[in-house]
Amino acid sequence: MRAAARERAARGGAGRRERLRLYDGWAGLYEQDVAALEYRAPHLAAASLAFAFPAPPAGARLLDVGCGTGLVARELRRRGFRCLHGVDGSAGMLERARSTGLYRQLQRCVLGQEPLPAPSEHYDAVTAVGALSEGQVPSVAVLELLRVTKPGGFLCLTTRSNPSNLRYKAELEALLKRLEKNGACQKVLAQEVEYWERATSEEESTKGTGYISGVVYIYQRCRLLPLEES
Repeated sequence: MRAAARERAARGGAGRRERLRLYDGWAGLYEQDVAALEYRAPHLAAASLAFAFPAPPAGARLLDVGCGTGLVARELRRRGFRCLHGVDGSAGMLERARSTGLYRQLQRCVLGQEPLPAPSEHYDAVTAVGALSEGQVPSVAVLELLRVTKPGGFLCLTTRSNPSNLRYKAELEALLKRLEKNGACQKVLAQEVEYWERATSEEESTKGTGYISGVVYIYQRCRLLPLEES
C-alpha cells in the first residue's frame, strides 16, 4: 500500500478500534510515508510555538498529544524544549516514540474517549498536531487540552483545510471563538498555510496545486478559566 493510500485508510471512516489497529500497523512506515507526502505540520507547529513562548523553553513542561512517532518532539527539541511528555492512542506509535529517547514520559490515552492522564493546570504548553481532524479526535477535546494547561500557558493546535475536513475545521474554530468570548483563552496566532502536505486525491487538492492547505493555531490560556461552554 502506497503512502497516500495508507494515510487515507488511517484517516478514513473506520471505527475507533479499527483506526487504532491501522495506526499500529502503520507505525513502522509512518515517517517514511509522511516524508513522501511532504507533511509540514510538525515543523510549522513547533516554529509557531517557539515564537510565541516568552522565555527560553528549556524548563518548560510540554505535553505532545497524539505524539505519533515523535516528529513534533524532534522539532521542539531543536528549538530548545527539553521536558517533553507524550500521549497517543496507538501502542505501535508509542513504541516508536519511546525508541527516540526524546520524551521523559509516554502514556497511552485515546483522547475523546478518556481524560488526559495529567492533573489540571500542569503544562506550560500542550500541542495537538495532526490529531484534530475529521474521523480522528472530536473538536470538543480542546476543552481537555485546555484543562491541563497552566494559566498563561499555550495551546498549539493544527487542522487541515481540505474539502473533507472543512466541516470539522468550522466546528473547531467556532469552539475556539466561544472559549475566547467566555474568557478561557485568547488567540495569539492563526496561520493559514497553503502547502501543508501533498493531497492524497485530486478531489482534496487545493486549486489544482496537488497539495492541501492547513492552519496552525496558538492560543494562550487565561488565568480565569470558565471551561464550561455557555
